[in-house]
Amino acid sequence: MATLVLVRHGRTTANASGVLAGRTAGVRLDDVGREQARRPAERPAGGPRGGAGSRPPERRRQTSRAILDRPSGVPVTPIERGITECDYGDWQGRPLKELAGEALWSVVQNQPSAAVFPGGESLQAMQARAGAAGRRHAAAFEAEHGPGAVWVAVSHGDIIKSILADAYGMHLDLFQRISVGPASVSIVRYGPNRPDVVATNAGAGDLSWLRQAAPAAAAAVGGGAGPASGAAAGDEPPAT
Repeated sequence: MATLVLVRHGRTTANASGVLAGRTAGVRLDDVGREQARRPAERPAGGPRGGAGSRPPERRRQTSRAILDRPSGVPVTPIERGITECDYGDWQGRPLKELAGEALWSVVQNQPSAAVFPGGESLQAMQARAGAAGRRHAAAFEAEHGPGAVWVAVSHGDIIKSILADAYGMHLDLFQRISVGPASVSIVRYGPNRPDVVATNAGAGDLSWLRQAAPAAAAAVGGGAGPASGAAAGDEPPAT
């Protein structure tokens, strides 16, 4: 099937302040995030293209606009609800430092398949809808444009990590091992037999960000703010 290019939105004010935004309305890119959002726009994929985004609209729309407004950008297509941000329920809008004291935090870190956010959805349900959306759109774009079609989807950290875990054939309990930085690009080709993960967490710029970030003790729910400098992940890393 077609190729799926997954772009995480740029850094937001909530990311920078350590708050789990979730589906909170009005969360926008900060200055670093707006600069980050320009980078994927400078790396257009070849072949026929289509694009889709997720809700809530603000940070996704800002990142999408940076891509779609380019002369070589992709055409706008309808919002895809399947890649909408996870419904974190009562966790939404709370500081990550505060959430780290909750008993559920350990479950999210070590056994995500058992995690159900109070008043929200489970991480299993999130992965199921996101993975299905990826396959559905890849098939639709291939049917319309042929096997060279490329679908660009702007979405969120945990959503993209869950799609990548599904494509890798990893159990959801291992998905916290995947990093997806702000404005990073991950690429999955959907073939007749299995998905092929072409790249993960790829960005623009140099690799200086690697010297700034020690391995985190716990995964940032929602995806985190990325390196302190705001640099994206390294330019053109080896395919994974």
